[in-house]
Amino acid sequence: MLEPWRKGVVTKIVEESAATRRFWIQVPEVDSFDFKPGQFVTLDLPIHEKKNKRWRSYSIASPPDGTNVIELVIVLLEGGAGTTYIFNEIKEGSELLLRGPQGVFILPPAIERDVFLICTGTGVAPYRSMLLHLKQHPAGHKKIYLVFGTRLLKDCLYYHELKEQEKDIDDYFYLPTFYREQSEDVRKGYVHAVYEEIVLREKRPAYFYLCGWKNMIDEAKERILALGYDRKDIHLELYG
Repeated sequence: MLEPWRKGVVTKIVEESAATRRFWIQVPEVDSFDFKPGQFVTLDLPIHEKKNKRWRSYSIASPPDGTNVIELVIVLLEGGAGTTYIFNEIKEGSELLLRGPQGVFILPPAIERDVFLICTGTGVAPYRSMLLHLKQHPAGHKKIYLVFGTRLLKDCLYYHELKEQEKDIDDYFYLPTFYREQSEDVRKGYVHAVYEEIVLREKRPAYFYLCGWKNMIDEAKERILALGYDRKDIHLELYG
């Protein structure tokens, strides 16, 4: 059953880069906005007469913490009606219509295999929620690899936070990779080479979570299947 539409109030906005912003949204009619890490909310934006053409969905980047405030991280898409409206019209104090939580892009209750969290850009949002929850509620799990691909180091969302969590979460490995970065101090290239190297070295059962743009997800699915894994080992959340 779908959750009802509710009013959300934007309480804080932080500009992460010229094209990316973090939005904190309070849902006043509930004391606690309860969700599972990895789920998303849908915004109903006044950008079209038809309802389904007004809806835009964004993964929740914050963990469930018993409050009625969630965080979304949104990138401005060139020519995108939804993000253009959000970036030009939404201010602190603005009201939004939202529905959620929704989605089944969540970790299993018992993590009995290695987990690869593979993403590009703002696709890191659901993984940040998952990792913060694991940090606050430790549970037994195998190795967790966050493979995060983006162009430049300055584009890497939550970089220092996600790196620091290696100290707090057992068997968690943060593996960002950059395909246009000039610095010699970071890993270069695309996400596929990173997880393939680990899989070929470790040769262990694993789950693969994919979140990002269609091209990355399509290529990752082909490569993971070619490595000998099954389609049921792959979970995905498509952006765009």
